[in-house]
Amino acid sequence: MDGTRSCFSADSNGAGAPAACAGAAARGAASGGCGSARISGAEASGGAAPLPSETAEGPGALRHDWTIPEVRALHDLPLFELVDRARDVHRRHHRSGEVQLCRLLSVKTGGCPEDCAYCPQSAHYETGVGRQPMLSVEQVRAAAEQARADGATRFCMGAAWRNVRDGAEFDRVLEMVRAVKGLGLEACATLGMLNASQAQRLKEAGLDAYNHNLDTSESYYKSIISTRDQHERLATLESVRAAGVQVCSGGIIGMGESLQDRASMLVALAALDPHPESVPINALVRAPGTPLEALPPVDPVEFLRMIATARVVLPSSRIRLSAGRGELDPQTQLLCLYAGANSIFYGDKLLTTPNPDKLDDLALLERAGLSVQAAAP
Repeated sequence: MDGTRSCFSADSNGAGAPAACAGAAARGAASGGCGSARISGAEASGGAAPLPSETAEGPGALRHDWTIPEVRALHDLPLFELVDRARDVHRRHHRSGEVQLCRLLSVKTGGCPEDCAYCPQSAHYETGVGRQPMLSVEQVRAAAEQARADGATRFCMGAAWRNVRDGAEFDRVLEMVRAVKGLGLEACATLGMLNASQAQRLKEAGLDAYNHNLDTSESYYKSIISTRDQHERLATLESVRAAGVQVCSGGIIGMGESLQDRASMLVALAALDPHPESVPINALVRAPGTPLEALPPVDPVEFLRMIATARVVLPSSRIRLSAGRGELDPQTQLLCLYAGANSIFYGDKLLTTPNPDKLDDLALLERAGLSVQAAAP
């Protein structure tokens, strides 16, 4: 869950140069990205794109061998057919009508050295988000207590770091994890890149999950971030998995990427073995001062397609509605929950970006007859 990144990822960054934004927008328009005409799966693959086959294991079987043409063909199905497939898979693997509430807190805000084009916490951009001191363990415990009282069962802590450094600040994060676990909450963190030893220390402190988003496709990644490559992200996920910590990894749509890029990102996530337990899907929050601030908002139907496609490709993962919900109307959010999303980030802010009011969220879930996941006994 990076912040603007939103459990979006909490790397806290911002983006490439302004020229990268222009290039991203141009590329997105040329290749069928957000805000442009949608290209059919057949056109994208140069012929009739095959639909995903029903395997011997039946619909919703776990697969690690998805191809980009298959995912594009799935994504481009008539909308109702796609949503029907996703709903069927969702009901096979998850409790229908139950939603987990998650709270995301920035424990170290601003001044990140990365240049992620979407992130207001990057030191590369003038966004009005300044560098702030790290919160105390007591402040984080109080925020977690409030989250629990508000109905959240998962609490994520994000720090605007490129990578974790051993020392007093990391030791404090370990204490934060212990404090959150002491309240009976799932503990998640997003701190940037880390090594195997640091992942093991987080595990020993009680961390349940680590968020590190792929953000987009490998080929489009360099258009959004120049200070690291996606292979470094994957290396961190390997360290997290090896330590026995659950993987939380997803991405952001609406950054000028093509539909092919979105399919490629889902293929990369599905190739992880096992699949990520948690997959946050974010709509770009167009933060003022970032290179992507002038891009158009994500079309609600395109967001719904992404959620439904992710549900079919990653049947056992928890699909989380993350950043960008503030620009989605309540009906679209409910359709996303129907099509397979089963968690929302809950609270007035995601790291530094705005989020729907928590009372509005609860009222929406109640009107729809959805239940909130209860805390483990």
